[in-house]
Amino acid sequence: MKTLVKWDITEYHKMIEIGILKNKNCELINGEIITVSPELPIHYNTTKRSANYLKQLLKDKADVRFNGPVTLANSEPEPDIAIVKLPESKYDQHHPYPDDIYWLIEVANSSLSKDLTLKKQIYAGANILEYWVLNLQKQELIIFQQPEGNDYLKEIIVNDAIVHPLAFPEVDIIVNKLFNC
Repeated sequence: MKTLVKWDITEYHKMIEIGILKNKNCELINGEIITVSPELPIHYNTTKRSANYLKQLLKDKADVRFNGPVTLANSEPEPDIAIVKLPESKYDQHHPYPDDIYWLIEVANSSLSKDLTLKKQIYAGANILEYWVLNLQKQELIIFQQPEGNDYLKEIIVNDAIVHPLAFPEVDIIVNKLFNC
């Protein structure tokens, strides 16, 4: 039986600081350092356009972070988009913590299975109130809300609609624009 070495956030940051993980595309998930799948152009461009669209809608309401880490209890994933509390300077000394996060978004193509299982469990376990997955395969948005334990009690799937995030119910987000800004 193999026993893996589990790393904590401090150890992970130290590895980054001294260069052990230099040029490695990885993230800390449940104490394990795992590689991140390379992105296809459609994944990158959808993420970038969606982040820009959300920045316009949430100007002066939230900081929309693009491909940056968030620090959870024993994980430091890098969601494609993180909508977090202002001011942006709050994150000069640390990445956003769960209490800073309004919601997280993963753009999924080849990573769909991981985003709907592992990432969903991690985000629910950290009590992230809302988690979205942009499913590129079906051009649909999957919204998870009401975290309990390591899962979400509510799942909503939408294609052609306007959605309202829990943190900003007055903001109209046109789902099609997330895919085709």
